[in-house]
Amino acid sequence: MADDEKKRLDEAKKAKQAEIDRKRAEVRKRMEEASKAKKAKKGFMTPERKKKLRLLLRKKAAEELKKEQERKAAERRRIIEERCGKPKNVDDANEDAIMRICKEHHARIAKLEDQKFDLEYIVKRKDMEISDLNSQVNDLRGKFVKPTLKKVSKYENKFAKLQKKAAEFNFRNQLKVVKKKEFTLEEEDKEAKKAEKADWAIGKK
Repeated sequence: MADDEKKRLDEAKKAKQAEIDRKRAEVRKRMEEASKAKKAKKGFMTPERKKKLRLLLRKKAAEELKKEQERKAAERRRIIEERCGKPKNVDDANEDAIMRICKEHHARIAKLEDQKFDLEYIVKRKDMEISDLNSQVNDLRGKFVKPTLKKVSKYENKFAKLQKKAAEFNFRNQLKVVKKKEFTLEEEDKEAKKAEKADWAIGKK
């Protein structure tokens, strides 16, 4: 009886352990599959594929750059032909033909100069309008452009103040200048003789 119970407990333990092992195997298998899928996704861009992709991108960029340069050159040639005209054959031309070509070129240059003057005037006017609008916007926002300040030495201001104070406290400038006559004895005798002579002359008369 005890042996049967022991066998039953052992079988139950074995069954339970087998169930646990089965579940662990399922979890391990699921995790391995997930890691394989991640590795497959990560391993799509191998170094060789990256290098090939870089080469293709560089080749495509070079082709696009070449096409852009060709398009710009064609546009430039078209504008030059439109503005300057096609080149004239002056090697086999006579004097009248050369004069006619020179007149055509002179008229074209005058026309282009007029257009240039008009365009410059339009650009200046637009610049003035833009600066006015910017100043109005800054006034509305309350932002003001700070003027550029000149560099001034701080010691010059100090010396100027010190000189001003020294001039204020200079006592010689505040003293009054008194003019006094200084006579010598000879000058006093001459003055006395002049006075006597004058008195004598008056009395004689």
